[in-house]
Amino acid sequence: MPSFELLPGAAESPVILHVPHSAREIPAEVRAGIVLDDAALERELDHIVDAHTAELAEEAARLAGVAPWRFVNRLSRLVVDPERFPDGREEMLAVGMGAVYTKTTHREDLRPVDADPGPLVARYFRPYAQSMTEAVAQRLAVTGRAVVIDVHSYPSAPLPYELHGEGPRPPVCLGTDSFHTPPELLAAAREAFGEVGLDSPFSGTYVPLEFYGRDPRVSALMVEIRRDTYMREPGGPAGPGLHRLAQSLATLVNALHRLLAEHSS
Repeated sequence: MPSFELLPGAAESPVILHVPHSAREIPAEVRAGIVLDDAALERELDHIVDAHTAELAEEAARLAGVAPWRFVNRLSRLVVDPERFPDGREEMLAVGMGAVYTKTTHREDLRPVDADPGPLVARYFRPYAQSMTEAVAQRLAVTGRAVVIDVHSYPSAPLPYELHGEGPRPPVCLGTDSFHTPPELLAAAREAFGEVGLDSPFSGTYVPLEFYGRDPRVSALMVEIRRDTYMREPGGPAGPGLHRLAQSLATLVNALHRLLAEHSS
Protein backbone atom coordinates (compact mmCIF):
# COMPACT_ATOMS: atom_id res chain seq x y z
CA MET A 1 0.00 0.00 0.00
CA PRO A 2 1.34 3.48 -0.85
CA SER A 3 1.75 5.95 2.01
CA PHE A 4 -0.42 8.45 0.14
CA GLU A 5 -2.09 8.93 -3.23
CA LEU A 6 -2.80 11.83 -5.55
CA LEU A 7 -6.00 10.88 -7.36
CA PRO A 8 -6.44 12.90 -10.56
CA GLY A 9 -9.40 15.14 -11.20
CA ALA A 10 -10.27 17.21 -14.24
CA ALA A 11 -7.27 18.87 -15.88
CA GLU A 12 -8.94 22.28 -15.56
CA SER A 13 -9.75 21.92 -11.85
CA PRO A 14 -7.68 23.93 -9.35
CA VAL A 15 -9.35 22.17 -6.38
CA ILE A 16 -7.54 19.59 -4.25
CA LEU A 17 -9.56 17.74 -1.61
CA HIS A 18 -6.96 16.90 1.03
CA VAL A 19 -7.78 13.92 3.28
CA PRO A 20 -4.97 13.49 5.83
CA HIS A 21 -6.55 11.65 8.77
CA SER A 22 -8.95 9.01 7.39
CA ALA A 23 -6.78 5.86 7.55
CA ARG A 24 -6.14 3.27 10.26
CA GLU A 25 -3.19 1.48 8.61
CA ILE A 26 0.06 1.32 10.62
CA PRO A 27 3.07 -0.54 9.14
CA ALA A 28 4.48 -3.30 11.34
CA GLU A 29 7.80 -1.54 11.85
CA VAL A 30 5.99 1.56 13.11
CA ARG A 31 3.62 -0.51 15.28
CA ALA A 32 6.70 -1.92 17.03
CA GLY A 33 7.45 1.53 18.48
CA ILE A 34 3.95 1.99 19.95
CA VAL A 35 3.49 0.95 23.57
CA LEU A 36 -0.28 0.27 23.47
CA ASP A 37 -1.52 -3.30 23.27
CA ASP A 38 -3.65 -4.25 20.27
CA ALA A 39 -7.00 -3.60 21.95
CA ALA A 40 -5.94 -0.21 23.31
CA LEU A 41 -4.53 0.76 19.91
CA GLU A 42 -7.83 -0.06 18.21
CA ARG A 43 -9.69 2.08 20.76
CA GLU A 44 -7.27 4.94 20.12
CA LEU A 45 -7.79 4.64 16.38
CA ASP A 46 -11.55 4.81 16.93
CA HIS A 47 -11.06 8.19 18.62
CA ILE A 48 -8.30 9.73 16.51
CA VAL A 49 -9.25 8.68 12.96
CA ASP A 50 -11.42 10.99 10.85
CA ALA A 51 -13.50 7.98 9.85
CA HIS A 52 -15.12 7.82 6.41
CA THR A 53 -13.67 11.16 5.23
CA ALA A 54 -11.91 9.45 2.28
CA GLU A 55 -15.26 8.02 1.19
CA LEU A 56 -16.84 11.44 1.66
CA ALA A 57 -14.27 13.08 -0.62
CA GLU A 58 -14.59 10.27 -3.17
CA GLU A 59 -18.36 10.64 -3.40
CA ALA A 60 -18.13 14.42 -3.58
CA ALA A 61 -15.66 14.12 -6.46
CA ARG A 62 -18.09 11.86 -8.33
CA LEU A 63 -20.97 14.28 -7.76
CA ALA A 64 -19.11 17.45 -8.73
CA GLY A 65 -19.63 18.90 -12.18
CA VAL A 66 -15.85 19.28 -12.62
CA ALA A 67 -14.02 16.60 -10.69
CA PRO A 68 -11.56 17.90 -8.09
CA TRP A 69 -8.20 16.28 -7.41
CA ARG A 70 -7.82 14.28 -4.20
CA PHE A 71 -4.71 13.86 -2.06
CA VAL A 72 -5.36 11.04 0.41
CA ASN A 73 -3.18 9.80 3.25
CA ARG A 74 -3.31 5.99 3.26
CA LEU A 75 -1.55 5.62 6.63
CA SER A 76 -2.80 6.51 10.09
CA ARG A 77 -1.88 9.84 11.61
CA LEU A 78 -0.33 7.72 14.39
CA VAL A 79 2.50 7.04 11.90
CA VAL A 80 3.07 10.75 11.27
CA ASP A 81 0.64 13.64 11.22
CA PRO A 82 1.33 15.43 7.91
CA GLU A 83 -0.43 18.58 9.09
CA ARG A 84 1.83 19.30 12.04
CA PHE A 85 4.92 21.46 11.90
CA PRO A 86 7.90 19.10 12.30
CA ASP A 87 9.75 21.53 14.53
CA GLY A 88 9.40 23.39 17.83
CA ARG A 89 6.73 25.84 16.67
CA GLU A 90 3.94 23.21 16.73
CA GLU A 91 1.52 24.08 19.57
CA MET A 92 0.28 20.49 19.80
CA LEU A 93 3.68 19.48 21.16
CA ALA A 94 2.22 20.62 24.49
CA VAL A 95 0.07 17.46 24.50
CA GLY A 96 2.57 15.15 22.82
CA MET A 97 1.10 15.52 19.34
CA GLY A 98 3.73 17.01 17.09
CA ALA A 99 4.50 15.45 13.72
CA VAL A 100 5.11 12.15 15.56
CA TYR A 101 2.72 11.58 18.47
CA THR A 102 3.98 10.41 21.86
CA LYS A 103 0.58 10.73 23.59
CA THR A 104 -2.95 9.54 22.86
CA THR A 105 -6.22 11.45 22.68
CA HIS A 106 -6.59 10.75 26.42
CA ARG A 107 -3.04 11.93 27.17
CA GLU A 108 -1.73 8.43 27.84
CA ASP A 109 1.60 7.15 26.52
CA LEU A 110 1.62 6.16 22.85
CA ARG A 111 5.40 6.07 22.38
CA PRO A 112 8.28 6.59 24.81
CA VAL A 113 8.66 10.32 25.48
CA ASP A 114 12.30 10.15 24.38
CA ALA A 115 11.50 8.36 21.10
CA ASP A 116 13.41 9.92 18.20
CA PRO A 117 10.90 11.28 15.65
CA GLY A 118 13.60 11.77 13.02
CA PRO A 119 13.35 8.44 11.18
CA LEU A 120 9.55 8.63 10.84
CA VAL A 121 9.71 12.26 9.74
CA ALA A 122 12.31 11.38 7.11
CA ARG A 123 10.54 8.28 5.83
CA TYR A 124 6.91 9.41 5.89
CA PHE A 125 6.46 13.11 6.68
CA ARG A 126 8.89 14.74 4.25
CA PRO A 127 7.89 12.71 1.15
CA TYR A 128 4.23 13.49 1.89
CA ALA A 129 4.94 17.21 2.25
CA GLN A 130 7.00 17.24 -0.95
CA SER A 131 4.31 15.46 -2.95
CA MET A 132 1.60 17.78 -1.66
CA THR A 133 3.80 20.76 -2.57
CA GLU A 134 4.19 19.36 -6.08
CA ALA A 135 0.44 18.77 -6.40
CA VAL A 136 -0.29 22.41 -5.52
CA ALA A 137 2.46 23.63 -7.86
CA GLN A 138 0.98 21.57 -10.67
CA ARG A 139 -2.47 23.08 -10.19
CA LEU A 140 -0.89 26.56 -10.23
CA ALA A 141 1.03 25.79 -13.41
CA VAL A 142 -2.01 24.41 -15.25
CA THR A 143 -4.85 26.60 -13.95
CA GLY A 144 -3.16 29.61 -12.35
CA ARG A 145 -4.86 28.87 -8.99
CA ALA A 146 -4.93 26.17 -6.33
CA VAL A 147 -7.65 25.65 -3.73
CA VAL A 148 -6.92 23.19 -0.94
CA ILE A 149 -10.02 21.94 0.87
CA ASP A 150 -9.00 19.99 3.96
CA VAL A 151 -11.56 17.28 4.81
CA HIS A 152 -11.68 16.36 8.52
CA SER A 153 -14.06 15.23 11.22
CA TYR A 154 -14.17 15.72 14.97
CA PRO A 155 -15.98 14.12 17.93
CA SER A 156 -19.22 15.53 19.29
CA ALA A 157 -17.72 15.71 22.82
CA PRO A 158 -14.25 17.13 23.55
CA LEU A 159 -11.38 14.71 24.03
CA PRO A 160 -8.66 15.40 26.62
CA TYR A 161 -6.01 16.23 24.02
CA GLU A 162 -7.94 19.19 22.61
CA LEU A 163 -6.32 22.52 23.45
CA HIS A 164 -9.42 24.56 22.55
CA GLY A 165 -12.23 22.12 23.26
CA GLU A 166 -14.30 24.47 25.41
CA GLY A 167 -15.73 26.45 22.47
CA PRO A 168 -18.72 25.80 20.19
CA ARG A 169 -18.96 22.45 18.37
CA PRO A 170 -21.16 23.17 15.32
CA PRO A 171 -22.24 20.51 12.80
CA VAL A 172 -19.55 21.87 10.46
CA CYS A 173 -16.58 23.90 11.64
CA LEU A 174 -14.77 25.92 8.98
CA GLY A 175 -11.10 26.50 9.72
CA THR A 176 -9.72 29.65 8.14
CA ASP A 177 -6.45 31.48 7.53
CA SER A 178 -6.23 35.26 7.30
CA PHE A 179 -3.99 35.08 4.22
CA HIS A 180 -5.26 32.00 2.37
CA THR A 181 -9.04 32.03 2.99
CA PRO A 182 -10.62 34.76 0.85
CA PRO A 183 -14.14 35.97 1.70
CA GLU A 184 -15.68 34.41 -1.41
CA LEU A 185 -14.34 30.95 -0.46
CA LEU A 186 -15.79 31.28 3.03
CA ALA A 187 -19.12 32.53 1.68
CA ALA A 188 -19.34 29.59 -0.75
CA ALA A 189 -18.71 27.13 2.10
CA ARG A 190 -21.36 28.74 4.30
CA GLU A 191 -23.86 28.47 1.45
CA ALA A 192 -22.94 24.84 0.70
CA PHE A 193 -23.02 23.48 4.27
CA GLY A 194 -25.66 25.65 5.94
CA GLU A 195 -25.20 25.45 9.71
CA VAL A 196 -21.52 26.20 10.26
CA GLY A 197 -19.20 27.80 12.79
CA LEU A 198 -15.76 29.33 12.37
CA ASP A 199 -12.46 28.18 13.90
CA SER A 200 -13.97 26.33 16.87
CA PRO A 201 -13.08 23.81 18.13
CA PHE A 202 -10.33 23.68 15.47
CA SER A 203 -8.84 26.50 13.44
CA GLY A 204 -6.46 27.15 10.59
CA THR A 205 -5.86 25.57 7.20
CA TYR A 206 -3.26 23.38 5.51
CA VAL A 207 -1.01 25.00 2.92
CA PRO A 208 2.39 23.57 1.94
CA LEU A 209 5.13 25.65 3.54
CA GLU A 210 6.57 26.71 0.18
CA PHE A 211 3.38 28.71 -0.43
CA TYR A 212 2.24 29.48 3.11
CA GLY A 213 1.84 33.20 3.72
CA ARG A 214 3.54 33.94 0.39
CA ASP A 215 1.37 33.06 -2.59
CA PRO A 216 -2.19 34.46 -2.67
CA ARG A 217 -2.98 32.24 -5.65
CA VAL A 218 -3.21 29.37 -3.16
CA SER A 219 -6.49 29.42 -1.25
CA ALA A 220 -7.35 27.06 1.58
CA LEU A 221 -10.20 26.08 3.88
CA MET A 222 -10.51 23.36 6.51
CA VAL A 223 -13.86 21.56 6.70
CA GLU A 224 -14.31 19.85 10.09
CA ILE A 225 -17.49 17.74 10.28
CA ARG A 226 -18.92 16.74 13.65
CA ARG A 227 -19.00 12.98 13.66
CA ASP A 228 -22.45 12.45 15.14
CA THR A 229 -23.92 14.06 12.02
CA TYR A 230 -22.85 11.18 9.78
CA MET A 231 -21.60 8.16 11.79
CA ARG A 232 -21.85 6.25 15.04
CA GLU A 233 -19.17 7.35 17.49
CA PRO A 234 -16.50 6.33 18.17
CA GLY A 235 -15.26 4.51 15.11
CA GLY A 236 -18.62 3.13 13.99
CA PRO A 237 -20.27 2.85 10.58
CA ALA A 238 -21.40 5.76 8.48
CA GLY A 239 -25.06 6.66 8.16
CA PRO A 240 -27.15 8.57 5.61
CA GLY A 241 -25.61 11.84 6.76
CA LEU A 242 -22.48 10.95 4.80
CA HIS A 243 -24.30 11.23 1.46
CA ARG A 244 -25.83 14.56 2.43
CA LEU A 245 -22.41 15.92 3.37
CA ALA A 246 -20.89 14.62 0.13
CA GLN A 247 -23.56 16.56 -1.75
CA SER A 248 -22.69 19.68 0.22
CA LEU A 249 -18.98 19.25 -0.46
CA ALA A 250 -19.70 18.77 -4.17
CA THR A 251 -21.81 21.95 -4.08
CA LEU A 252 -18.82 23.80 -2.64
CA VAL A 253 -16.52 22.42 -5.34
CA ASN A 254 -18.99 23.48 -8.06
CA ALA A 255 -19.29 26.96 -6.56
CA LEU A 256 -15.51 27.34 -6.53
CA HIS A 257 -15.28 26.45 -10.21
CA ARG A 258 -17.94 29.03 -11.03
CA LEU A 259 -16.15 31.70 -8.99
CA LEU A 260 -12.81 30.99 -10.61
CA ALA A 261 -14.37 31.00 -14.07
CA GLU A 262 -15.91 34.41 -13.35
CA HIS A 263 -12.59 35.81 -12.17
CA SER A 264 -10.75 34.54 -15.26
CA SER A 265 -13.33 35.85 -17.75
